[in-house]
Parts: sequence; C-alpha cells; structure tokens
Amino acid sequence: MKKIMFIAAALLFSATLWAQEPMMEKNLAKLPAVTIQTLDGQAFNTQDIQNDGKPIIVSLWATWCRPCIAELMAIADEYEDWVEETGVKLYAVSIDDAKTSARVAPFVNGKGWEYTVLLDVNSDFKRAMNVNDVPFMCILNGNGEIVWEHTSYAPGSEEEVYEILKQLSKKQ
Repeated sequence: MKKIMFIAAALLFSATLWAQEPMMEKNLAKLPAVTIQTLDGQAFNTQDIQNDGKPIIVSLWATWCRPCIAELMAIADEYEDWVEETGVKLYAVSIDDAKTSARVAPFVNGKGWEYTVLLDVNSDFKRAMNVNDVPFMCILNGNGEIVWEHTSYAPGSEEEVYEILKQLSKKQ
C-alpha cells in the first residue's frame, strides 16, 4: 500500500511540475520597465522589447550557467526555422555581473547566436521579474503579455517552447 501511495504521489508531483500550460486565457502581465544595456553599453528599456505583434522569447542566462548555455544552444539549432514559421524574436538577457559582463559579447560571438543579447549587470530586470534561478524563460504574445514562463532546462524542453510559439503564431 505504501508503494502505491508513493507512486501516486510521485506521479502527481511530476504532472504538476511538468504541466506548465500557457497562460493564454488568464490576466496577463507585461514585462516590467527596467533600464538595462545593449552589448555596446547603450541604455535599453525592457518595455522596448517588441516584435511587431509576433511572439517573443525572453531568456535570462549567464556565461557561467551550463544549463543556460545548453538551452540557448538547443534553440540556436532550431531558431532560423522558428523565425520563419512563427516570426519569433529571442531576447537573451545576460545576468553576468560587472566582473564577468565583459565576457558576454565574445562568448555570444563565439557561439554565433542570432539573438538580441542584452546585459542586466545589476540584476535589476531579474529582480523585477521575480526570478531566483537561471535559466529562466518566458514567452510573450503579440501584445507583449507574458503567456508562459519556466525555470530550468532539460534536453528536449525546447520542443514545448516551439509548440507554444506555433499556437501563438496561429492567433496572430
């Protein structure tokens, strides 16, 4: 009996953990307005994150975060197809601090990522988004409203992101 209860509890926990449905019909939040930086040191307000009514991915990551890099590399393999099919744009916001932020541009160039990369050196955006751990990803609909968010990365989870993007692109 204990074994059955344990299995039932484990199944319930895992279903709750992985069942992150898009928040398509709920009251949707927009990104907070926070000034961060572009890779060339220019001020950038997060309210300027937009994509002409098409879906947007915002990913918080760091050069020292292996799961972050794995997630962005997995998406990079599919990104060109995603853009063609859904029109998505990805904003990769590095949370590297002042000591390590100089490494971000060379790191990104070495990876060949075609994302818009921004710097949140003081973690102001991270705090405003109430993010504790990276990688953190959220998807915005064409109105700039957050419809899905997720912390952590497991190989293959980019397929869930792709499915949500396809749903959003159909609603355009």
